[in-house]
Amino acid sequence: MLNILKLAIRNLKRYKRRTFLTSMLISLGVVAVLLFISVSGSFKAMMVGQITDSMLGHLQIHKKGYLASIDSLPLNRNLNQQQIKKVEQILAEEEAIEAYSMRIKMGAMFSNFVETTNIRLNAVMPSQEIDTAPLLTDRIIEGQKDGLIKKGEILVPELIAKGLKVKVGDAIVLVANNKDGSVNGQNFVVRGILEGISGPGGRDGMIHIDDAKSLLRISGAEVSEIAVRLNDIDQLPTVFSRLKSQFGSLRNKQDKPVFEVHTWEKLSPFFNIAKMIDLMTFFIKIMLIAIVLVSIMNVMIMAVYERINEIGTLAAIGTLPGKILALFVVEGFLLGILGAVTGTVISLIGISFMNASQISFDFGRQTGLLLSPTIAAGDVISVALVVIAIAVAASLQPAFKAARMDPITALRHV
Repeated sequence: MLNILKLAIRNLKRYKRRTFLTSMLISLGVVAVLLFISVSGSFKAMMVGQITDSMLGHLQIHKKGYLASIDSLPLNRNLNQQQIKKVEQILAEEEAIEAYSMRIKMGAMFSNFVETTNIRLNAVMPSQEIDTAPLLTDRIIEGQKDGLIKKGEILVPELIAKGLKVKVGDAIVLVANNKDGSVNGQNFVVRGILEGISGPGGRDGMIHIDDAKSLLRISGAEVSEIAVRLNDIDQLPTVFSRLKSQFGSLRNKQDKPVFEVHTWEKLSPFFNIAKMIDLMTFFIKIMLIAIVLVSIMNVMIMAVYERINEIGTLAAIGTLPGKILALFVVEGFLLGILGAVTGTVISLIGISFMNASQISFDFGRQTGLLLSPTIAAGDVISVALVVIAIAVAASLQPAFKAARMDPITALRHV
């Protein structure tokens, strides 16, 4: 086998220009894939961070059936005091959880005493909410950010603020129905204007959870959802699986599940964009496979036709067909390694250069977000192995053709 390897290296050196061009073409494909994976992965991580760290949290816990009817913000599907204590007990035992926030979600009528419109509200405990969604204060485009919110204050979504010409410091009134159908109103002062991260149709404002209980005439502990933040989002699948199992085992007297647990992926339409990024990455990898396959196959077919006399001579002196086949496969293998190594080195240099250049982009009103391309060792290894495997596979057909040549016919070839 060592002799075959030496002979394969000699043959690649003999055709330097072809070897160089082929390896560079393979390297180009590797560079394209690795750079795309690093940049798209960084962009995806940044966007996921903006969604989870400024609004959703990494996962949420609701009463069973709440999410199916969340559009109507049902108050009759809130978690009661006993259920909240059970959730807190389970979350306290999970070391991967960094923070969690109790929320009451509700709908109300918003009035500036001249005009009226509907509004969706998240009622929160400020300290819990800041710990669970640390980027939330960055969404406050006008008004005071420290402390998030106090009793008697409201963060108004930008869409409503513009439509009703509401400014920081203005007095407004909220009117809401409680779960029994009775109506109650309460005055608030506009503390700030909140950017709608969900898009131009965002109508989500924020008030203190105690104000929500007063407005809805809730006497005891009651919440619509519990948003959870993990120490590391990479632990999400594992933690979600454990929590889903724990909460799923809790049943009511009718032997039906009490809770439901959902990750941010289930709660945000942005997950569809994330899936599109993953799909684009997959197609880029397919393009790499096509580039390597065509390149190697073309080179090896040309090598077979150019070296027919050489193949005939090898067969005539008793070289077994298997060794002739191995010779061409090893050449393809070496071309794959050369292209993969060169492409990886160029990619790592390119990623380092992009990080040093501090490329920035904007997301909504968030400006100057730095793009930090990174590539996992697993991605580098998997791409390199795919390239080498495809190089070997592309060499097989020409190698079989060379191994099956009749030595007499080959020696007569001019």
